[in-house]
Amino acid sequence: MNKTPNSGAYKINKLVVIGLGLLGSSLCAAAKKLGLARQVIGISRRQSTIEIALKKGVIDRSEDSISQLADEFRDGDVIVLAVPILSFPSILSECCKSVPTFVTITDVGSVKGSVIETAESIYGYIPDFFVPGHPIAGSEKSGINAVNSKLFEEHKVIITPVEETQSKHINAVKTLWEQLGAEVRLMTPDEHDNVFAATSHLPHYLAYSLVDTLSKEKNADSIFDHAAGGFRDFTRIAASDPTMWHDIAVTNRDAILEIMDRYIHNLNDLRSAVSNKDSSYLIATFNRARDIKKSSKNKMSSLIDYRAKSVTGLRGTIEVPGDKSISHRSIIFGSLANGMSEINGFLEGEDSLATLNAFRDLGVVIEGPQDGRLVIHGVGLYGLSAPKGDIYLGNSGTSMRLITGLLSAQPFRSRLVGDESLSGRPMRRVTDPLSDMGAVIEITEKGTPPVDISGTNKLTRINYLLPVASAQLKSSLILAAMYARGLSTIEEPVITRDHTERMMSAFGCGITSNVSGCIKIEGGKDYRGTRIDVPGDISSAAFFIVAALICPNSNITICNVGINPTRIGILNILEKMGADIEVINERHDLFEPTADLKVRYSTLKGIKIPKNQISLAIDEFPIIFIAAACASGETILRGAEELKVKESDRIESMAKGLETLGIQTTVYHDGIKIIGGEIGSGTVNSNHDHRIAMAFSIAAIRSSGEVLIEDCKNVATSFPNFIDLAKELGMRIDSEVR
Repeated sequence: MNKTPNSGAYKINKLVVIGLGLLGSSLCAAAKKLGLARQVIGISRRQSTIEIALKKGVIDRSEDSISQLADEFRDGDVIVLAVPILSFPSILSECCKSVPTFVTITDVGSVKGSVIETAESIYGYIPDFFVPGHPIAGSEKSGINAVNSKLFEEHKVIITPVEETQSKHINAVKTLWEQLGAEVRLMTPDEHDNVFAATSHLPHYLAYSLVDTLSKEKNADSIFDHAAGGFRDFTRIAASDPTMWHDIAVTNRDAILEIMDRYIHNLNDLRSAVSNKDSSYLIATFNRARDIKKSSKNKMSSLIDYRAKSVTGLRGTIEVPGDKSISHRSIIFGSLANGMSEINGFLEGEDSLATLNAFRDLGVVIEGPQDGRLVIHGVGLYGLSAPKGDIYLGNSGTSMRLITGLLSAQPFRSRLVGDESLSGRPMRRVTDPLSDMGAVIEITEKGTPPVDISGTNKLTRINYLLPVASAQLKSSLILAAMYARGLSTIEEPVITRDHTERMMSAFGCGITSNVSGCIKIEGGKDYRGTRIDVPGDISSAAFFIVAALICPNSNITICNVGINPTRIGILNILEKMGADIEVINERHDLFEPTADLKVRYSTLKGIKIPKNQISLAIDEFPIIFIAAACASGETILRGAEELKVKESDRIESMAKGLETLGIQTTVYHDGIKIIGGEIGSGTVNSNHDHRIAMAFSIAAIRSSGEVLIEDCKNVATSFPNFIDLAKELGMRIDSEVR
């Protein structure tokens, strides 16, 4: 195998595709069009298919069977099995007799476990040259006449190698699909079959069943004649190839039955709710499904990158989304209150929605969100219900830590899980003091999620000095202390954001705090619902504050920003650097102060960041580092170890990105030194961290060329309309899917 000197395309000696249906013929057509193989050979049991393939130029030649090629195979040849899964035994038997072991064999089937078992039974061992694959592409159309050379572009292909599979064969298959424009992902065979039983196989069988059911109705003609778009969209897949879906049902039976049984169980619950006019169940189910769909839309897409360029003269007036920290807490305390609470300005980001859906799982009826408005029907301090399954919290560390404290006091078992990033976040700082209160909690040996909570209603009060400045730890313990017998005391070494304490006071909870960081909570106190107006998140505003400061001729206004004294470290630090930020229209609602911020371009200078400001700006340091890169002189931060255990190691992530763009940095175990300079162009990676992604998007304002920021999907966790607002102010930034 080698690369052509012209296109850089991967060169396969012979690409042999067995089966020339939609997938097989489209693979051949794409390989021919891109020059990926010296020879593309098609094998089909239908002579008419071969004739069409040759006429359309889909293949170079055809053969009746793989055995006719036995003497022609060379190192670097690839065979693709694109036949129905139940045809695999006969095809693989022929391959076993005719194909040398140096040839790479792969497939396009929708089931992987049975394919591997078939190969093992035929060869007597798991062939190390066989790489099971599954392109996530296709349509209800089938056959050679539906051929599409672009079918695989910007689609995913799953490959499921096993321990025995040789790396050279994995690389051959991976490279082939990537050259066709697909994104290749690896899974285990079991994971693949379980995932696609749920996301592909079950929906197809539901569509077939619904169409079949309605076709037997007396008024079937009228039903289908008046079917609206929703029906057509859902049942479109019922036009797919019946043979293929029969084979999938047979070969992936166990996984399909498992998810089908769970669906039938939930469908019966829904039927009961409809029969009993159970509005609470119906509203909770429909809202939960809608919000999960909204929050997962970004997850189901491919990777998202940002491209940003320099600009001058940002102008405009904007309002950033609601504060994430306050949005989380509004759900929690609204759910635990007696009576109804109305929340306005709720952040409809993935993290906040994770908390919302968690409380729906715990039996709380929540209406919305609709344009940032929620109505929460609180169940009282002791009214939560045991969840029916794991509570999934996505990437939200706040949700995980706060809810752990709350559920440790409930008389039922629960399990908190998250995505890959959240599953690596430390939890012992939370679980250790909760265990001292009598909680029964299990985490991994590494001290990370999943979090298994046995639950108890016998927590004891705690007198605790926080070992680190952490609002999440503090809040988790406060939530547990609300259920403990007696008066608990929590002391902070340094004042951290006090949204929990302020919100509890607004709800009328039994809590007191003082300026020295001593918090007292009386356990067992009920409280009533209230109205919460969530101000704009200063952590989100921070990106545009810095954008205006570093962009010549800029003058912007950001309205309705929360200016809680425990959150304004970003303003204090930037003003010390010489920033022109004017706080206007200050006001104070029920519990949180807000204001409008006017920001003008400023000549910034490097500073030594005061330690007493670190906890007040802990989430804003990525964008502060960009301000430092655009300032004259050195900016030094020490005593910020907490930044290493966020969504990423934010010190290391920012240092690498800044170095890529030509900015000198020195990394310490607890901080960083940044020497201001000229920002160049280049490619940086967010390391799955939303604040890193947005920070480097802002850095591009001062770049000498284009800045490509890779892996920006997680921006949706905290700031779903970031790009829209950036463009509104005049920034040159776009997102692209890959």
